[in-house]
Amino acid sequence: MSSHAPNQARVIPLRPVAATREPLWRDVVGDVLRRERTAQRRTLKDVAEAARISMPYLSEIERGRKEASSEVLAAAARSLGLGLADVLSLAQGEIARRTPSRTAPARAPMGEVRLAA
Repeated sequence: MSSHAPNQARVIPLRPVAATREPLWRDVVGDVLRRERTAQRRTLKDVAEAARISMPYLSEIERGRKEASSEVLAAAARSLGLGLADVLSLAQGEIARRTPSRTAPARAPMGEVRLAA
């Protein structure tokens, strides 16, 4: 039996959430493109020309400095022999690996309300 009076709210402090920086999409996509390009032993110039985008722009994308449009990402992917879905899937897997798993907050039993203070 609980030690608090009926209809009296109990305050249960929430666990502080660790301040972890989640990876940025543009960083992960750039890493994926660079990894695929270097695995094929291809130069920035070669891939940029095949994708019909400028070499400096591709470099900026690979370094996570620019957020590329889906059209540019698709062109870069095609130039590497991949589809856009392949690049997105690889990036999603990389984000999952880089992001620490978070446990779901504890749920209150039925009929009990928990307030954060």
